[in-house]
Amino acid sequence: MAATLPADPSQPASLKMAKSSGSGGPRPVTRAAWADPLFALLARGSALLTLALLIGIIVSLIGGAMPAIREYGLSFLWRSEWDPVENRYGGLVMIYGTLMTSAIALLIAVPVSFGIALFLTELSPSWLKRPLGIAVELLAAVPSIVYGMWGLMIFGPILSEYVQMPLQGFFSGVPGLGELFSGPPVGIGILSAGIILAIMIIPFIASVMRDVFEVTPPMLKESAYGLGSTTWEVVYKVVLPYTKTGVIGGVMLGLGRALGETMAVTFVIGNMNQLNSLSLFEAANSITSALANEFAEAGEGLHQASLIYLGLVLFFITFVVLSLSKVLLARLKKGEGR
Repeated sequence: MAATLPADPSQPASLKMAKSSGSGGPRPVTRAAWADPLFALLARGSALLTLALLIGIIVSLIGGAMPAIREYGLSFLWRSEWDPVENRYGGLVMIYGTLMTSAIALLIAVPVSFGIALFLTELSPSWLKRPLGIAVELLAAVPSIVYGMWGLMIFGPILSEYVQMPLQGFFSGVPGLGELFSGPPVGIGILSAGIILAIMIIPFIASVMRDVFEVTPPMLKESAYGLGSTTWEVVYKVVLPYTKTGVIGGVMLGLGRALGETMAVTFVIGNMNQLNSLSLFEAANSITSALANEFAEAGEGLHQASLIYLGLVLFFITFVVLSLSKVLLARLKKGEGR
């Protein structure tokens, strides 16, 4: 009997399969020569299409805003007058309202989202973790107009009676803070819009934080617990350094949602195109709210161009926010290991 020679490990697996199975066995599967080039072409085309769309949006915004850019230049950013009757426009009130409401939303949403994610991943009992996580994710599916209607009809009166009035009484006469909480406590304005935005973006930030916290290797956390670390020390010294990129990404996702939200803000911000004070109770306007309220009725000319100019400013704000997040991530990565 002839001895069976061992298979050559350098031979392809398909060739060894064909030899071992004989002439009647399965044949090796041949790969189409055009599959890889086609896939590479489609992937490259998708990337170029995304870049082309971005460039097209920028060019169209600049082209539509050109009459306002020629008329006002950069002074549009600090002009507070918005008078369609006199055909004079400035974007300061809308820019201030957008930035302030987004800042308030982040100040509220980030700590709450961190607490939710921490509870779901480290403290929650197993029977509560899944239903609570589903409930948080379902909040993200609620339409923004529902948040706006709820904020105007239910939350606004509650905020006026139980938050704004006590704050005015407590800080009355205090320099600086008294002006910050001055104005009529009617339940609508910058503070109300910021809180509604915070409620809207909490599910997004909390879901991302929970997912990135769960990818931390259990061995790292168990080792820290074994050395006597508390839950907060494990989160602060193990989980957060390991997942900082995902955490910042979740915060940026929430900030992008806050900057671009339209209908909910339109209901509760007051839609006032004048900035009489820096009070959080003051009715104001945002870029998205101004576009939603006026763009359909704006005639061709300086009014329409000024609204498109506001859209260009909002695009620039989101670009700056994204760039700052990239710089922050680069600095955090540079400081690793210290």
